[in-house]
Amino acid sequence: HVQLVESGGGLAQPGGSLRLSCAASGFTFDVSDMGWFRQAPGNECELVSKIKSSSDGSTYYHDSVKGRFTIFRDNAKNTVYLQMNSLKSEDTALYYCGTWTDLDVWGQGTQVTVS
Repeated sequence: HVQLVESGGGLAQPGGSLRLSCAASGFTFDVSDMGWFRQAPGNECELVSKIKSSSDGSTYYHDSVKGRFTIFRDNAKNTVYLQMNSLKSEDTALYYCGTWTDLDVWGQGTQVTVS
């Protein structure tokens, strides 16, 4: 079954950086589109970034993170990453990764707090 385990969150100062990791299992990772979502208190969950399967590799970024965040994947490790630079207070949220193989499955998330 699909499993996703996020890590790497924490407390960062404005302008700082964090790298999130999502270890995936239970499906064929390299042919799966992967993404990072976030939800801040009182806000709806939003798609932050997406990376297509390895045969394509194209990426999408929410306007609010363009130029600051980078999504990339390591198929040998079945892991997708989100490098977050120039962090802002509005990036504070619980971050989840998801797979378009099964968007009903979510990990526990990793908290990012920028303050």
